[in-house]
Amino acid sequence: MTLILPSYDELPVLGGLGVRHSWEVLPHDQGTLSFIGEEQIRYGAATVTKGRSYSLSEPFDTFAQPLFGRDAIRHDIVEAGRNEVEDVLHGFNPQAYSQIDGLAHVRAREHGFYGGYTDLDEARDRLGMHHWAARTIVGRGVLVDVHGYRLAHDGDDDPMRGSPIAVDELELVLDEQGVTLRRGDILLIRTGWLEAFRKSPDISVTAWNGLYAGEDTARFLWNHKIAIVGTDNPAVEDAPGSRDAGSLHRRLLPSLGLSLMELLRLDELAAACTEANRWEFFFTAAPLPVQGAVSSPANALAVV
Repeated sequence: MTLILPSYDELPVLGGLGVRHSWEVLPHDQGTLSFIGEEQIRYGAATVTKGRSYSLSEPFDTFAQPLFGRDAIRHDIVEAGRNEVEDVLHGFNPQAYSQIDGLAHVRAREHGFYGGYTDLDEARDRLGMHHWAARTIVGRGVLVDVHGYRLAHDGDDDPMRGSPIAVDELELVLDEQGVTLRRGDILLIRTGWLEAFRKSPDISVTAWNGLYAGEDTARFLWNHKIAIVGTDNPAVEDAPGSRDAGSLHRRLLPSLGLSLMELLRLDELAAACTEANRWEFFFTAAPLPVQGAVSSPANALAVV
């Protein structure tokens, strides 16, 4: 039996922040991933028609110098025995590469992490990525090709302009693609940013196109029962953003329990979807089973 959930505007508000939360509505260790059940997984598997798989993880080498001053991974090979060699990784920050934000990644100020946990150690225990590694993330993925839509209709789109993607535009693209969102969908949005970054990896990154950070976006994602949302830019929401819009990270992670995936490789998937004129696929992601982790490599795949 499917649980009937309140609409976004029926959710309570976190005092002082003006953001709505689902703390009493969803299991804290799963958040909106709980929208994915057996029915959603079966439906996702049934979308496979070509039998072609695409990695959504960008090679680490693309970010020789990771964004925001994060340290680069160091990869050593060690001789483990006379005839054996092994890999050793040093200074690996998952959020420097294609990654998933966990629910213990962002606080809602004094209100705490998702579910109201104010102590970091407790939040890591209750909300850590080990819970998602155990349950896995699989279901129907939907690609919303905003970059392709803008190129087709406007003839130009600079993914590094800092342009917000509003709900109205998402709906226009979904309508043109002939996609109706379903409960438990894994929503991927192509901005074109990662493709632009590959061409100019040494530029100073100060702006990127992304989802509008205001309440309309949170309302859209919750009311459509989106399980998790991902983009090919560094933060899902646009940057530099605006004070009026606020923080989409705070609206989603600690408030609604809706996680974000960032820096996903979406251009090859977009080409495959365009060729097939089908924008749904089977999606899988396997977070690392690290106890108390607040993020993980995405390890995401799409099968069309």
